Amino acid sequence: MNSVVKLLGKFIDGVGHLCSLLMMLMILNVFYDVVMRYFFNEVSIGMQELEWHLFAAMFMFGIGYTLKTDGHVRVDVLYDNFSPRLQAYINLFGALLFVLPVTILILYYSWDYTLEAYEMGEGSADPGGLPHRFIIRGVIPASSVFLILCTLYVMLEQIQRLTGPDVPSGQHKDAL
Repeated sequence: MNSVVKLLGKFIDGVGHLCSLLMMLMILNVFYDVVMRYFFNEVSIGMQELEWHLFAAMFMFGIGYTLKTDGHVRVDVLYDNFSPRLQAYINLFGALLFVLPVTILILYYSWDYTLEAYEMGEGSADPGGLPHRFIIRGVIPASSVFLILCTLYVMLEQIQRLTGPDVPSGQHKDAL
């Protein structure tokens, strides 16, 4: 199980680095768009749409990476005072009862949503906009699959935490 957790962790970290690249591309795109608009009075609908697409992909894949790195929002005032064992149970049951069912539901409904865009050959309604809307719609099911993998990583990690040696109170997951 340890090798599976390490392999999943490396894959998730790789996607996290991809999100960083998407962020840099989005910043360059916005910079280009601002310079063209305010200095050359030139507006590109396609570049504006690309900003939204890069942001959407970065955000959707970033959800799973954030889950893996334990950077999501929760009531840390309470959680930090719990024993490492109770924290592991909370993380495990939270992943099982909340994250996994919602993600599977999103995956189920987004598949047809993406396929429909592909079959219609949907593109931007704006002149000069981006074609192939199925690509950005495909981010939803792809990021859902990624989030399922991240959830499995978290669950396996918490199982390891529960079955491994007790960790003294006050130490966080990073110390394991």
